Amino acid sequence: MQDSGLERKFARFGDGLSIGDDQVIAGYASVFGAADQGGDVVQKGAYGASLERLSREGRQVKMLWQHDPAQPIGLWQEVREDSRGLWVKGRLLDSIAKGREAAALITAGAIDGLSIGYRTKKATKNSKGQRLLMELDLWEVSLVTFPMLASARLAAKEDGMQPFREVAATLRDASREMTAL
Repeated sequence: MQDSGLERKFARFGDGLSIGDDQVIAGYASVFGAADQGGDVVQKGAYGASLERLSREGRQVKMLWQHDPAQPIGLWQEVREDSRGLWVKGRLLDSIAKGREAAALITAGAIDGLSIGYRTKKATKNSKGQRLLMELDLWEVSLVTFPMLASARLAAKEDGMQPFREVAATLRDASREMTAL
């Protein structure tokens, strides 16, 4: 993949993640005021101008797999800032293989992260040497394997997924027992 010049910030899914029959996922892709592993801190209001511009131009933030622009896996139907951070809600496309794979990996607990792809428009440094991100041009929110920002959370609709979570937990426990032998 060619470098697009986009920066990326990661967020971890919350506990109890599941996907409903309609493949809807929702939660925080970014949390304000929390330093990530790179020392960057997104400030409240950082996404506002970008979201307004996207809306005005009739464009959407893309839902990608592992930041790969050749692998869109769904649609973010709602992207907004609130007092806590950048909240997203969308639907994985089960009509494409990668969308079905993503749903299965999330259900099994193998994928537990979100990451934003953006360009920095305005930033400053604080006395701790952290970069304070004041204005960002948001391009995409990806499902990823390795998140950086543990405080951001994703929760998904839980329609009828308890049996699948129980099966996944049973398989994980059996695997641990086999490894211990």
